[in-house]
Formats: sequence, structure tokens, C-alpha cells
Amino acid sequence: MFGKRITLFRLFGFAVRADASWFVIVALITWTLTTNVFRVRYPGLRASEYWIMGVSGALALFASVVVHELFHSLVAQRYGLPMKGITLFVFGGVAEMDDEPSSAKAEFLMAVAGPAASILIGFICFALYRSTRALLPVQIAGVLGWLYGINWLLAIFNLIPAFPLDGGRVLRAAIWHWRRDLPQATRIAAHMGSGFGIVLIVLGVFRLFTGDLTGAMWWFLIGIFLRGTSQASYQQVLMRSVLGREPIERFMKTDPVTAPPGIPVSEFVEDYIYRYHHKLFPVVTDSDTLLGCVTTNEVKSLPREEWAHRTVQEITRPCSEENTTPPETDAQQALQKMIRNGIGRLMVVKENRLLGIIALKDLLSFLSAKLDIEGYGALDRSRP
Repeated sequence: MFGKRITLFRLFGFAVRADASWFVIVALITWTLTTNVFRVRYPGLRASEYWIMGVSGALALFASVVVHELFHSLVAQRYGLPMKGITLFVFGGVAEMDDEPSSAKAEFLMAVAGPAASILIGFICFALYRSTRALLPVQIAGVLGWLYGINWLLAIFNLIPAFPLDGGRVLRAAIWHWRRDLPQATRIAAHMGSGFGIVLIVLGVFRLFTGDLTGAMWWFLIGIFLRGTSQASYQQVLMRSVLGREPIERFMKTDPVTAPPGIPVSEFVEDYIYRYHHKLFPVVTDSDTLLGCVTTNEVKSLPREEWAHRTVQEITRPCSEENTTPPETDAQQALQKMIRNGIGRLMVVKENRLLGIIALKDLLSFLSAKLDIEGYGALDRSRP
């Protein structure tokens, strides 16, 4: 979902990160507020004042988004959900969870916490605006006046019952409570989200024909995003439901391709990378001891003229928790780790010995085959 991210700060123990796309939207919102919203509402100010208002409004909006996502995260933490942090990106922000909520109640409370925060921020800004607008400079009052409205609008939009919007999560919680079936609840809510995405796309096309290019672009992009994330969220629940009780040994290759430490890098490239097309290779001694791993990144960082004179062991780096897993891990946990770290293979390691390798493509192939043969009945048999 995300590309390159940087950590901005930590808040109540949660890392607040920014995706590269976030900087684009900050610039776009700043430009829109400066050249359109505030210039129309408050004519007669200097250009520099409009820019100050635009920058302040954009930063205040994203501070509101952080608080919105923080409320989600605090409630999730209260119910024992592991949180990876908050990421700001082109369409706002998201509180990143490592797992699904444990109950419909936890899902409901976590979902409503975000819009409740936005409504509260809106009331605070509204109260400040109404009580101090005669006393404050027009620049500050103008930003407050815009901020309370945009927070209420954010709350209303998020409460639309279209998964994965907060309203869609409320809908999923209600169906989950009624049907006692998380995958089915997710499927229904995701279909609502996908349908709403199509509505936004159609609305974007309509706005295009009316000459509103900017509005058309935003409706279209939000619709595409919502449709894609609703489908991806449902697929993630499917994978967790089907793979959650599958042992890792079922998918593990016990005779993986390993690289000997003493061969030249040039031989490693020709006989291993170009032959097997993996990006990561375990480096193992004759006694089956795992020395570490070598990836295509280590090869690329080495000048080509040195390939024939340097050995694999010289560019081997230690294995880490990101690319290894113990044998007691189940398939769903292994899948989570691969998705979280953006890798396609995990080494199964015990006491510094390589037991095998599990590949993302094998897990996905199993999931596809099981659902193709057994249909959604596979979900019922996968639950305890």
C-alpha cells in the first residue's frame, strides 16, 4: 500500500510516518487554500499572508488526521491489537494494525473513535472561532473557521458505510455481531466499499464532462483507491482465515537452494541469481550452519570488476528477524511477516541451522487452490 516512508515523530508510543505521496498532497492542499479558499473568503490580504494561512491550514488539517488515527490506535491498543504506527499518505492517514480486532465490540469502538475525534476537534475549533473571531487577526480566525468545517466533513465522509472507511467498519462490526462470522461480514462490507468506489468513479466522470477537471480527478482517484483497498482488505481476511491454522511445514521447502561461502561473486551471479531468479540466498557451510544471507543488493553495491576477486562470504550479511522465522510459526504469521517487510521468502531457522524456506507465492497458490475447490466453505473449516 505504501512506498518509501519516513518517521516524523512518535506520539504516545506510536510512530507517525509520512509516505512520499503525503508531501504531494500537502503541497496541493496548501496551494488550493492559498490561491482559492482563503483568497475568496478573505479578499484584500497580501500574497504572503495567504501563503501563511495556506501552510497553516494544511498542517493543521494533517494534525487533525493524526489525532483521528491516534484515537483509533489508542482504542486498538486497549483491546490488545498490535499497532505498527500511523502513516500519512495521499488520501489522509491510516492506523496500521498487525491483526484483525478480537471481537465485534472492539471493531465498533475502534471504528467510531476516529470520527468522534474529528467531531470533537471540529467543536473545539468552532468554539474558538465563535468566541475569539472579533479579537483574533483575520488570518488566524480564517484558518479556525475553515478547520472546524473540514473536520466535520472528514467525520461525515468517514462514517459512510463503505469498508474500509470507518462507517464500513461499523457496518462490518454489526454484521459480525449478528452473523458471528468475520469473513462473511468483511465480504459484505467490502462489497459495499467497492460499490461506493464505483459510484465515486462515475461521479468523477460526470464532473469531467461538466468541466470540473480538478473535482473529477479527486473523485476518480478516491473511488479507485476505495475500491482497491476494500478488495485488498477482504483478501487479507481471507488469507488470515484460511492460513491461520496451517503449519509452516506444509509449505516449507526443506531442500532450498543455498550459496556456498567460498565461491567468487561472479560465479554466484551466473550459477545462482541468473539460474534461480531469487533475490535472497542463504549462505550455508558444509556442516549446515547458517552463516547469513546474501541478496542482489549486496551484489549491486559491489563494483563489477571486483566480482571475480571477492567471495560470497565477503558480502554476506547477518540474517535478521525480518527475513527469518522459527519453525513453530504458522503460515498466517509467516504471511504477515512477508507482507509487512515487503519480501517474498522467509528462512525457517532453529539454533542457527537452516531448516527450509517458505515462499509467498506458495502460500498464495495454496490459498487460490483451496478457495477454487472448496469455495467459502474453506473459511468455515479453517476456523476452530
